[in-house]
Amino acid sequence: MGGPSAAGVRYADPLMLSPADLLTFLNDRGGREYRVTALLATGRGRKAAVRELGEYWLTARGETVRATGPSGQTRDLTHTDFLSVFGSYTFGPAQPTGRLTDLGPLFS
Repeated sequence: MGGPSAAGVRYADPLMLSPADLLTFLNDRGGREYRVTALLATGRGRKAAVRELGEYWLTARGETVRATGPSGQTRDLTHTDFLSVFGSYTFGPAQPTGRLTDLGPLFS
């Protein structure tokens, strides 16, 4: 069984997302903020472990991903930059924060 789907996209594991899967997930829900836990797999075999690196708050809008890290620092990243920065991580399930950042059309 695959994970959550949106617009025909299937996510392989409902518990862990690759950076590319997370980027697709965020783009499908543009303007909504999600909280994810960054995970880093280390070791092999019996010594394999997954280490939590902290929580990130992410919002995708167009060609930009706004990422706020555990330190509270916010950066706007292109999709290429996002994949470069987070390429070696996996992510826990994306949890909606309830914050919408794309409200411009409501007030036009």
